[in-house]
Amino acid sequence: MDVKAAPNGVATIEDRILRITGYYGYYPGYSSQKSTSRSSVTRCKPGANCPSSHSGISRQLSPLSVTEDSSAPILELQSRGSSGVCGHRVERQNRTGDDGTQTHPENSSQENRIKARCRSCTSMVLKAIWGLLIILSVSSSWVGTTQIVKITYKNFYCPFFMTWFSTNWNIMFFPVYYSGHLATAQEKQSPMKKFRECSRIFGEDGLTLKLFLKRTAPFSILWTLTNYLYLLALKKLTATDVSALFCCNKAFVFLLSWIVLKDRFMGVRIVAAIMAITGIVMMAYADNFHTDSIIGVAFAVGSASTSALYKVLFKMFLGSANFGEAAHFVSTLGFFNLIFISFTPVILYFTKVEHWSSFAALPWGYLCGMAGLWLAFNILVNVGVVLTYPILISIGTVLSVPGNAAVDLLKQEVIFNVVRLAATIIICIGFLLMLLPEEWDEITLRFINSLKEKKSEEHVDDITDSSVHLRRSRANGTVSIPLA
Repeated sequence: MDVKAAPNGVATIEDRILRITGYYGYYPGYSSQKSTSRSSVTRCKPGANCPSSHSGISRQLSPLSVTEDSSAPILELQSRGSSGVCGHRVERQNRTGDDGTQTHPENSSQENRIKARCRSCTSMVLKAIWGLLIILSVSSSWVGTTQIVKITYKNFYCPFFMTWFSTNWNIMFFPVYYSGHLATAQEKQSPMKKFRECSRIFGEDGLTLKLFLKRTAPFSILWTLTNYLYLLALKKLTATDVSALFCCNKAFVFLLSWIVLKDRFMGVRIVAAIMAITGIVMMAYADNFHTDSIIGVAFAVGSASTSALYKVLFKMFLGSANFGEAAHFVSTLGFFNLIFISFTPVILYFTKVEHWSSFAALPWGYLCGMAGLWLAFNILVNVGVVLTYPILISIGTVLSVPGNAAVDLLKQEVIFNVVRLAATIIICIGFLLMLLPEEWDEITLRFINSLKEKKSEEHVDDITDSSVHLRRSRANGTVSIPLA
């Protein structure tokens, strides 16, 4: 029941009670305002949006001269009562969102690690596959070259002309490289621009006439001597013996690098060099030091020596070269051979040292096959360094020894006695020892220590397991006693 307004502004009994109890939402005229607001505020189901109710309340309260602090609790209570479920859902969504922002970087980092591992494994597998293909290609090309030379010697014996003819094919090395550049590179360059870029192997100024004569002449002479002596050795010895003796060039490279370039001394490589020399002596002894055998061994060892000198001088004066620079350099050797060494076969022809009846009588098929396989061997050696591990190229070279042995056995051109077989095996083992890395001893010690640590950890685990079992058995009142 309403009463008259009092002088202090309290109009009803409800207002008086609220003022006395100190209700935090009280203000003068609360009861009358409450009755009017009930009619304007509509109820809504929990979880539903009620924009009209909030707007109605704000419209009812805005004309009154009250502060935000007094009206805020009422709005907060009404919003909690009307949309409590929605509030909990929003709060849960916010929490899950915060947890997602914390776990997302961890998941992304784990995914990146997995992807990086997959990429590294894929690259290793691809390198291994390319390595296997390169090994087979290098060994087969070298075996094919050696066997074609032996076949050619049956009807045509002009070793220097064959050397000069096959060296001229090196001119095609750079065009082959540029064709691969056009097929694979995203940013393609003109031939002259690529040629100038690859000519930096001769210096910052590129290839000049002075550098062409100064740098190319000694390497061209060593290249010709290496191939010429190799072909001379094939006339005196079998293909297996020559290819085995040529593998000694690794030992000669180490000795020259140790003496000239002051490379690191390695005892295992000294042992490999001694094994190579031992194999050379045993190879000469295999035929009871026959004259042709000794001369053939000398030619093969001379070919390996000039090959080693070529590699050491290249490292000394030109350093390391990429695939393009190597292609440019080998093509330059072909040009030098064509321009300056062409007079040598002419002289040998007119002096009848290397004479043939007519050019039509030349075995062009065998000559082109030999030159093509020799060029393929040089290209594969340089491509293999880019595509796979360099050690696999050397393994492909040494595998030419059993390859030539298999072909010689099929052709029945060689009879393996114990001395020859032992010499071949010793030279191949020495070649493989040369392939060990410089830190091979440290790597071996680390591997042994890791094995020891694993064994000690397994021993500690066994001790802990046995102690746990003993404690459990004691707790159960039984102790297992081992039988004698």
